[in-house]
Amino acid sequence: MDIKRHIPNTITSLNLFAGCVAAVLAFQGDFVITALLVYLASLFDFLDGFAARALKAYSAIGKELDSLADMVSFGFVPAIVVFVMLKNGLTDSPFSHIIPYTAFLLAVFSGLRLAIFNIDDRQTVSFIGLPTPANGLFWVSFAAWYQQSNLSNLQPGVLLVFVALFSFLLVSSLPMFSLKIKNLSFKENALPFLLLISGLGLIIFYGYLGVSLSIGIYIISSLFVKIIKR
Repeated sequence: MDIKRHIPNTITSLNLFAGCVAAVLAFQGDFVITALLVYLASLFDFLDGFAARALKAYSAIGKELDSLADMVSFGFVPAIVVFVMLKNGLTDSPFSHIIPYTAFLLAVFSGLRLAIFNIDDRQTVSFIGLPTPANGLFWVSFAAWYQQSNLSNLQPGVLLVFVALFSFLLVSSLPMFSLKIKNLSFKENALPFLLLISGLGLIIFYGYLGVSLSIGIYIISSLFVKIIKR
């Protein structure tokens, strides 16, 4: 048995496992540990692709398993997080039993985004639409920051607007550049380097919120690049 070909799928399975545990903790309202588990899932998401390329262990089942893991870790988990936040923030609303379920649009559009990605051969070196890991990292980081800050002025309306925005971005035709750095040349990787450096600075100064701000800058930068190229 060639053990090497099973290594990427094993790593992907760890992504899925981390996402499943994160989903349980998210429903319980423990957003900080949820965020840490989604960070771990994103690390596994990076490593499985790296391992597949290094070991030349590509497989059809690996591609499908990767999408399933991403759907759970970066689509379903953030949907639960937003659901819990909305449910807690709409206690006095006459629609408090209905509105929180709109959070699951994030899961639906994440699934659509992953399905589109699997059949779109244009997304080999860059992305079209917001990648699901970016969606997941934005929401769990924001929720962890909110919980750690002990804030009580949650604005459900703002959350709903962002749910609609991110759902749109997931399946939009907006070109999103890849942050993968193929070599150490600053000239060839100027934008990814600058974003990674600025993101690191934001995380150092703002913690969990810095991750969400970094995702916001990534989206705005992609939009700016598209406008420049016109």
